[in-house]
Amino acid sequence: MFKEYDLIVVGAGHAGCEAATAAANMGSSVLLITMNIENMAQMSCNPAMGGIAKGQIVREIDALGGHSGIVTDKTMIQFRMLNKSKGPAMWSPRAQSDRFLFVKEWRSILENTPNLDFWQDMVNDIIVEDNKIIGVKTGMGHEIRAKTVVLTNGTFLNGIIHIGKKTFGGGRIGERAATGLTESLIKLGFESDRMKTGTPVRVDGRTIDFSKLEEQAGDEIPGKFSFTDTPKLEKQRSCYLAYTSETVHNILREGFEDSPMFAGRIKGIGPRYCPSIEDKIDRFADKDRHQLFVEPEGWDTIEYYINGFSSSLPDHIQFKALRSIPGFENAKIFRPGYAIEYDYFPPVQLNYTLETKLVENLYFAGQINGTTGYEEAGAQGLMAGINASLKVSGKEPFILNRSESYIGVLIDDLITKGVDEPYRMFTSRAEYRLLLRQDNADLRLTERSYKIGLASEDRYQRMLSKRETIDNLIRKFKKVSLDPSEIDPYLKEKGTNALKQKTRISTILLRPQVNLLEMCDRSETIKNILKEFDNVNTDLLESIEILIKYEGYIAKENELANKFEKYEKLKLKPDFDYQQLQSLSFEAREKLSKIRPHTLGQAARISGVSPADISVLAVYLSK
Repeated sequence: MFKEYDLIVVGAGHAGCEAATAAANMGSSVLLITMNIENMAQMSCNPAMGGIAKGQIVREIDALGGHSGIVTDKTMIQFRMLNKSKGPAMWSPRAQSDRFLFVKEWRSILENTPNLDFWQDMVNDIIVEDNKIIGVKTGMGHEIRAKTVVLTNGTFLNGIIHIGKKTFGGGRIGERAATGLTESLIKLGFESDRMKTGTPVRVDGRTIDFSKLEEQAGDEIPGKFSFTDTPKLEKQRSCYLAYTSETVHNILREGFEDSPMFAGRIKGIGPRYCPSIEDKIDRFADKDRHQLFVEPEGWDTIEYYINGFSSSLPDHIQFKALRSIPGFENAKIFRPGYAIEYDYFPPVQLNYTLETKLVENLYFAGQINGTTGYEEAGAQGLMAGINASLKVSGKEPFILNRSESYIGVLIDDLITKGVDEPYRMFTSRAEYRLLLRQDNADLRLTERSYKIGLASEDRYQRMLSKRETIDNLIRKFKKVSLDPSEIDPYLKEKGTNALKQKTRISTILLRPQVNLLEMCDRSETIKNILKEFDNVNTDLLESIEILIKYEGYIAKENELANKFEKYEKLKLKPDFDYQQLQSLSFEAREKLSKIRPHTLGQAARISGVSPADISVLAVYLSK
């Protein structure tokens, strides 16, 4: 009934979809197994993609030839560039999506991907011979053979849903949990633990009084995620801001004795940076209100997602508290918030390729690794799919380092430090975030992906054209000068000094008050320069301004990144006996023996390994 596949992907969430399409587009034969084909690429939590650092990840996925950015562009109902008041290293794109169209668009992509087959079933065991995976077993009793397997089980592994004292199995509300797989992996020697996440109530928009809320519109000129020719957003739906109060908090406290979190029925650790509303009012008792984001679920639905009101309290308490929020006095809910507890596998058990150290050709991606977020999951799925396909073809693995991508930061953090709570990406996690901006993801990554056969010829040529245009325009701006009479009226408007003589465009751009897009509107000289090029747009001009304004800082970060690379090139043998180096501290020997770092650079980032320990290893390597 089934042929032997190059790759089986288990789970069709954001990680599974990216893994399956990446490997199939690279020429591997792929089988995607999911418990419910109708729910592929489901937005289980909020109907949004991107955000702080997450937006950079989506652009990196797109630059590598993944699909998350394309799907988001085709289904978004609002776009905002976050942190525009800060430096460009912090700018992060975020979009509200139509969650129904999102699933539909992803399914269309999956079904039109060559080399990709589908099967609806539960995988409850894996088949291993000589520490090498050779296939999977399913709930229907099938044994399906494959050269590689990627597990992307999300929150489904022995998932338990909590609403007050009510507890029942499930991977999402209304969907059953996946059983058997955790136990089979533990028998093979894998370490497993429990983790928790949650989701808020969904509200009937017809019952919300929006006049009492603060409107949060999208950007006046909306951007997009993909570097390909996806459609521009022509109209947008607004989000809204609401606020809790001390009255709301007191009502929520009424349910604390029935809270599965406070009562200890939930053993898993939840995300510190996205706590439940009850966790917020317990931890931040000094705050008399918390901000809520009221987000539409799509173009043609009345359903709203109340971001910031995640809860596992009894449903009647959630409902009572919700109705005490201004604007929600008459609110009706579609379903309550709930917490979900599930199995994950500490990611220190993985290599940089996301292949497990214990079983060859087996890969983990997404929430099974203790991460949270669609973007983090999609990135891991993409990298696991790429590396599984390369492994089948007998080619070198594809690894991104910390100085060239947020995806590199994400994977290095996971396999080096592990997770004590669901991992979430922030710009502060990257040492070289000025190099890893959202605007230059294609310039950083598309060529690398093109060389391994994933990024298309069209993507590659677009990137080359963009790079050439940027280089040529920067050279022009450093060469051409503006006459004071042409630009002084603009400079006066911006509150900066007039020119004393003709001055190069690049020099004028160094002034913090000056904006290149505004200068383009005011300067005929700049307009004439831009007419020489075909592919100039707003995003490209913003990139040029960043490169000119921050040239010195970028050069300094490149220098630091090059120094960092020296440590990354010093390889450590995977079977090295650290116990023999008595000069290392006891903790260092224990941590190094467990994590088995690939390089001296990775060893230096392990918690508990001191600079003195790294010096000992460096001396040993020099011998």
